[in-house]
Amino acid sequence: MRVGLYFTSSVPLRDEILYAKLAERNGFTSIWQGESRTFRDSTVSVAALAAFTEKIKLGTGVLHTWTRNVVTLATTFTTLDELSNGRTCLGIGVLWEPMASKIGIKREKPLQAMREHVVVLKKLFKGEEVFFEGEFVKVRGVRLERVPTNVPVYVGATGFKMMELAGEIADGVLLNYLVSPEYNRKAVEFIAAGARKSGRKIMDVDRPQLLAISYSADLEKAFYMARLMVAEYLAMEPHIALASGVPEKLTNEIREVTGGWPTTDDKLRQAVEIVPEKVASELMAVGDIETCRKKIREYVDSGATEPLLYPVTGEVLPILHHFAPTSF
Repeated sequence: MRVGLYFTSSVPLRDEILYAKLAERNGFTSIWQGESRTFRDSTVSVAALAAFTEKIKLGTGVLHTWTRNVVTLATTFTTLDELSNGRTCLGIGVLWEPMASKIGIKREKPLQAMREHVVVLKKLFKGEEVFFEGEFVKVRGVRLERVPTNVPVYVGATGFKMMELAGEIADGVLLNYLVSPEYNRKAVEFIAAGARKSGRKIMDVDRPQLLAISYSADLEKAFYMARLMVAEYLAMEPHIALASGVPEKLTNEIREVTGGWPTTDDKLRQAVEIVPEKVASELMAVGDIETCRKKIREYVDSGATEPLLYPVTGEVLPILHHFAPTSF
């Protein structure tokens, strides 16, 4: 069983490097770095991790299409491929509202934008001279001066239309967290439909999944931190709120308290009181060791090819010890 890790900005980057070295030693298969809104860049983080590891796969989970020129992006990952000896994965998404509008991005036709980026990136990574006149991507006779060893392209998808597109054109789909195993089963149907369009099967499309794990020997802490994460994401990221299946009434109540994104720590602490433990348990692995392992298996059984564990409580070492691939 493949098991990876997912980090955002909650863990200091220098600590991530130490955890990455230990994760590699313990048999974890990948580490993915989130962009974390305005806190941390994923490509710099991946470069740091690549410099201190030797075998583990490293990916961006995910950067977005709108502010990086496609050739510049390809060159960045060719560089990361060189640094990591072919261990880097490009996870790419299309951003979310309201962050997009707050930074001056018109998030129009995200499916078309994603298609154009992935098609051109894959051509560039193959060493082709690319001519492409799209609505969002325009490349006029460009070839990378260094062809990377291997840079698979993963689409960060939450909506089912994006799942289908990813199944058609990408090497893999990076499934989101705070969704249920039932959501996974539906997502796999759309990924498979997309794969068929390009003459592939579902097993040809890798499906790693961000999976929040709120484990602590202190169960009260584990459940509190799980509820806090649910409150934060339901308040600030509407696409996750929709995919989560949480009743709209609860989501609206949380947003009334937090005021949307950005919010404050005080408002989030107030919003936690609205989130039932049952809701958190449906959307992530929370509780004792065996309960968390069972939940992780549920996500694998429902379609994820590699759970990417996000340590909700900040206790990374217990995750590395209790949930390594050999523990399943």
